[in-house]
Amino acid sequence: MEDFILDILARIREFERALTANELEDIVRTHNQGIRENQSHISKRRALPFFLKVRESDPQRWASWNITPNEDALLLQTLRMKPRRTASGVATITVITKPWLCSGACIYCPNDVRMPKSYLHNEPACQRAERNCFDPFLQVSSRLRALESMGHVTDKIELIVLGGTWNDYPEGYRIWFVRELFRALNDAEEHGSAHDRNGRSDNGDDDSTAADTGGRCTTTLDFAHQNEAERRAFYDRAGISHNPETLACACAKAQQRVYEGKESHAQAIRELYGENHPWQHVSTMQTATLDDVFREHGRNVNAAHRNVGLVIETRPDSINCESLTLMRALGCTKIQMGVQSLNEHVLEANKRHTSPEQIAQAFALCRLFGFKSHAHFMANLFGATPGGDVSDFRTLVSDKRFLPDEVKMYPCALIDGTGLMAHYADGTWRPYNERELVGVLADNVLATPPYTRISRMIRDFSSGDIVDGNKKVNLREVVEAEADRLAAQNDAPIQEIRHRELAGAQTEIGELSLIDFEYETSNTNEHFLQWVTPENRIAGFLRLSLPCQHEVENLQKTEGAFPIEAGQAMIREVHVYGKVAQLHGEGQNAQHRGLGKALVERACEIALDAGYRSINVISAIGTRGYYARLGFEQAGLYQRRTLR
Repeated sequence: MEDFILDILARIREFERALTANELEDIVRTHNQGIRENQSHISKRRALPFFLKVRESDPQRWASWNITPNEDALLLQTLRMKPRRTASGVATITVITKPWLCSGACIYCPNDVRMPKSYLHNEPACQRAERNCFDPFLQVSSRLRALESMGHVTDKIELIVLGGTWNDYPEGYRIWFVRELFRALNDAEEHGSAHDRNGRSDNGDDDSTAADTGGRCTTTLDFAHQNEAERRAFYDRAGISHNPETLACACAKAQQRVYEGKESHAQAIRELYGENHPWQHVSTMQTATLDDVFREHGRNVNAAHRNVGLVIETRPDSINCESLTLMRALGCTKIQMGVQSLNEHVLEANKRHTSPEQIAQAFALCRLFGFKSHAHFMANLFGATPGGDVSDFRTLVSDKRFLPDEVKMYPCALIDGTGLMAHYADGTWRPYNERELVGVLADNVLATPPYTRISRMIRDFSSGDIVDGNKKVNLREVVEAEADRLAAQNDAPIQEIRHRELAGAQTEIGELSLIDFEYETSNTNEHFLQWVTPENRIAGFLRLSLPCQHEVENLQKTEGAFPIEAGQAMIREVHVYGKVAQLHGEGQNAQHRGLGKALVERACEIALDAGYRSINVISAIGTRGYYARLGFEQAGLYQRRTLR
């Protein structure tokens, strides 16, 4: 393995840059010539851990390689697994809440009794959650190790909390869940995120009792302070399995009854996780107070793994001032909401009991609170048509009542055990063929404005779980190729953010221009400030919201404790692209070159010119220090700066 690393290093020194995938593959093939056994083959997956281990724990060998800091960065860039994961500037960790009753009954929604409603146990994030007993502390800790083992920098972390409707869970559980997310980030610094005491990895599925916990009985340990090994041992002794085969067997009969329509998902959840089940005992300990969360927030401000964004998923009809105030107190910065459709007849046909008016109200409140909005939008629902889907999406991205900052845009997939199966069987619903589906999604890409990002176009369902519908994992590539063709044909370039992201590409500061794209919503005037290259690639952006004064005053009268005052502008997001830069190291590409500060200063100028007295920023916990250095002070749920 050492010879392989040294050959890569020699090529890097020759080219004075990181190697391309093809150049690295040439070296791999050279080293694997004549080796018949696969287990002896050299691979990038095996080389990266070796490289990191030498760098961290073999100083004599590391010194003999005589690697400069720049060569170290280029070698890591060459060996990094799945570089797209951090190309946007932040490492993302997705966690899943435990199985729970859902107040919805949508006919397209999967009914996997091992998961929160709408999720399947074969999805990657769900597999990780199940292996970690749906415990947020364990999910984050193990995922940190996995990202680091792939060569990713993990000092800036966005946390995404999925699991259906957040507000359906008890408040104490929601608070505990977030406290444990932050504790995992904070404790990783103190105890080292590379290993836990029992050596479990993110890919482990061992169902044995956890290893040594220092001779202590973990059932009597302070649950709030358990480390990884102690927490795993607690679940083992409580009778909570994390072995997929054991769980499949335990849930098989209930799952079959749900598939046959003999009982609902909610009934099965009560049966499997009810009062006499070990989960009930565990639930009594899964509670915390806001003061507990605030203590972890305080630790995270200067932690090695700082939280730069907390995303929470919920339904639009559960969004109100009270729920948003609690989310903000927990540190939330972005709301994912399941819009799915704006067609009232389609919503009703799919038993999605949310009205367009409720959806519009959710968007309006999220904007005034400063949250980024991330809408889930589905094509091919029961009762929909290709033309209707295109029209529906255009409403989403053009009607002032909606206008999301980000969209998950994906086709309806037919999953066994859902209410949609009956309509498939009697011919009243069919999946779009590929031409129809690609046409709908490509039209939607072209309709997306420059301030909106399409984050993804498929769910993480395995092809084996999909009875009928799209099974192409590269659907986005197919859609974007068609969108590119249509854009060239119509001389109308694609404006959507992800299509224009600079990501890992190189940029020169002098080539960038600061563009202000202004637009109106139902209750704010928005400024999307963006740094762009001459080719319209985006290197960074800021979302500035100027609330309508009467809207704020009305909410203050009706809500009483509304956290925003008239005369206050809001920075809803600042993002600069490029490979993740170490917080205290030298940045690569667009990051750490003053672009973010320039965006903030320009936003302050715009707000002042518009007559606003002060400006808030919905900062993540790990970015408080950054904004403090720019003159913002903590003020309730936000950081605030007086405008002069």
